[in-house]
Amino acid sequence: MTQLLASVCTPAEASMALDAGVDIIDLKDPAQGALGALSLDMIKEIVQLINGRVPVSATIGDIPLESECTMFAIEHTARQGVDIVKVGFFGSGAHGNFLENAQTLTEKGIKLVAVLFADQKPEVELLHHLKKAGFYGVMMDTANKGDKSLLDHVSTCRLREFLRNAHQIGLKTGLAGSLQLADIPVLAPLNPGYLGFRGALCEQLLRRSNLLKSSLMKARSMLQESNSMAEYVGRA
Repeated sequence: MTQLLASVCTPAEASMALDAGVDIIDLKDPAQGALGALSLDMIKEIVQLINGRVPVSATIGDIPLESECTMFAIEHTARQGVDIVKVGFFGSGAHGNFLENAQTLTEKGIKLVAVLFADQKPEVELLHHLKKAGFYGVMMDTANKGDKSLLDHVSTCRLREFLRNAHQIGLKTGLAGSLQLADIPVLAPLNPGYLGFRGALCEQLLRRSNLLKSSLMKARSMLQESNSMAEYVGRA
């Protein structure tokens, strides 16, 4: 069953997402880039508000993996009580040094999710290296939050293969990247662990504007319908 992830940036938005029945709450500052990070104080405040009612993920910012800041950001984000820390694999270069360092964190119990970017030609063979380093999951997203969405950069066939390969080695999966609610019936049948939304849930479909409860409720309803259809087809 595919879950609904909503990205929030304030306690008020987190409360709204909880009331709407969102499965995963993602903490992100959309004004700071694709994976813009909230302040540690804000992360802690929202985590305390949610109080374990649903899983919480948080991004560390658009930081190059080889930066000295990356490990610091991961550890300090995790210390605020989030369940999952999301790390962007920007570009298509080798990430071996980072993965070796990241393994020291996953061995301490920090759940890491690698965010790959469909508009930056991600290395699909990276999946096995992520698993070896102890990553909890992997998702496909877009780095450029412009007019194009995930489906403008990668076909459903490629996404299906990506998800299947990740599932086979035990990685939690997700899809995001300027998705619209109309994408739910297209992507949910591919069986991602979750679908992530921000802009589609906001006023005027702008990711930097405020979340709308009506859009959250519609997304929840559409995903439930897609999950029910998939379950019916699976039994048939």
